[in-house]
Amino acid sequence: MKIILCRSARVAVRSAGSLVLMLSASLAGSQQPAPKPVDPIATMVGRLELAKYKATIKGLTQFGDRRQGTDRNRAAVDWIEAQLKSYGCTNTERIKYEYKAPPPRTPGAGGGGNRPAPDPSVGPGGSHKRGVIMPDTVNNDPMKQPDVKLRELNMQPSTDGEREEVFCTKIGTKHPEQMYILGGHMDGIGWGEAANDDGSGTALVMELARIFSSPDVTTDISIRFALWNNEETGTNGARAYVDQRKDLQGIESPAGSGKYPEPKWLAMIQHDMMMYDHGMPHKDGTMSKEQRPEADVNIEYQTTSKFADDAMRLAHKFQLADDKYATDYPAQVGPHMTNTDSGPFMEFTPSLSLREIERGAQMGAGWDPQHHQPTDVYSFYSDDDFRLGLNAAQITLGAIAQLTNATLSTK
Repeated sequence: MKIILCRSARVAVRSAGSLVLMLSASLAGSQQPAPKPVDPIATMVGRLELAKYKATIKGLTQFGDRRQGTDRNRAAVDWIEAQLKSYGCTNTERIKYEYKAPPPRTPGAGGGGNRPAPDPSVGPGGSHKRGVIMPDTVNNDPMKQPDVKLRELNMQPSTDGEREEVFCTKIGTKHPEQMYILGGHMDGIGWGEAANDDGSGTALVMELARIFSSPDVTTDISIRFALWNNEETGTNGARAYVDQRKDLQGIESPAGSGKYPEPKWLAMIQHDMMMYDHGMPHKDGTMSKEQRPEADVNIEYQTTSKFADDAMRLAHKFQLADDKYATDYPAQVGPHMTNTDSGPFMEFTPSLSLREIERGAQMGAGWDPQHHQPTDVYSFYSDDDFRLGLNAAQITLGAIAQLTNATLSTK
């Protein structure tokens, strides 16, 4: 049946329809754009503070250079463990091992006397030194330390014997059987305070432990925070860890408990000297007093390692985390990782090292004149220097939080 409306009725219907459209348009115009969801990782990165990072480095320097095999080194290990527990990372453990210093090398011994002299333009890991090249040496003269109190603090020599290093773990809620290892070495040499080498890397890892141990932070995958000892003698602490625990990876113990004393290593990321990027030495050997405008964080992997391709991809994920979460400095990726605690791991898992400058091409050419020197003290560095280390902390926190699917509870 066809319904025919009179003119007045059709007008009324059209008017009502127009009113509905007007109201709909009005309501649509009054609606605000939906707020963007808060990125929990950005919130976590925002919890990193320059003042707290500096305070942790300062706390480490109270033990002088923390040379392995001394009472000051053992006191520093105790202090680090207490700090980790205060952050909520209470499941601390220690690796114990024996260390005996090798006998001094005799020139020409072992048939090496006829070997050709090394190429001074080639740095550790296969990198090539460029520009002005200054020597990179270790100070062993206590009288070069003008601070009498610091000289006395560092006076006790290293002796052979048992060594200890501490770590703690953030347990993953979905994959406790897997983990990323974040490391820094707490020992130093040179008769200073080892503020940069490697107080800066140790403090970085401790600050990450503080953030991830917050009760409102959850990760799917476990994260281990390791503070190595004996790096300065040839990465002996990291090697002891690898030797003792590599075969325990991913094994549930006790069976059926859901506990994994040594989760499978997904990657190892070392942080070793994070603060000083003032450029190459001048021709007279002096250095710029200011952080160079081109300062950056160097993310290194080793092309000759077993997991080189995986490590390269991981390094670029860290570089992208710098783009997304870091505040002050860019990051660059390099292929010549060497002379650091990630070395013993690189045949077992993808391994990286974050540094202030390239280990071979720059550090080996004398770009950091505080390296192993009495001048490596807290008071030497400016906030721009400390901020470079904090920037590296932002990179690692952002990358690892993404890789472990870190979230914040809303309770």
